[in-house]
Amino acid sequence: MLRSYRVIIEKDEDGVLVARVPDLPGCATEGKTKEELIKNIKEAIQAYLEALKEHGDPVPIETVQINV
Repeated sequence: MLRSYRVIIEKDEDGVLVARVPDLPGCATEGKTKEELIKNIKEAIQAYLEALKEHGDPVPIETVQINV
């Protein structure tokens, strides 16, 4: 099942890109380029969701951002 989560991307004081997923507490990663960051956050989300399933914890409802 394909899920969608909102990802917040910021640049830290050293210029490194940081991504975090508000609906998945503690799910965050960084990257030097946007492409690297996107790859890393996808892997982090997948690992997070797999860990939830392994422990029998519920998977949070997905969030989709809609611009109006």
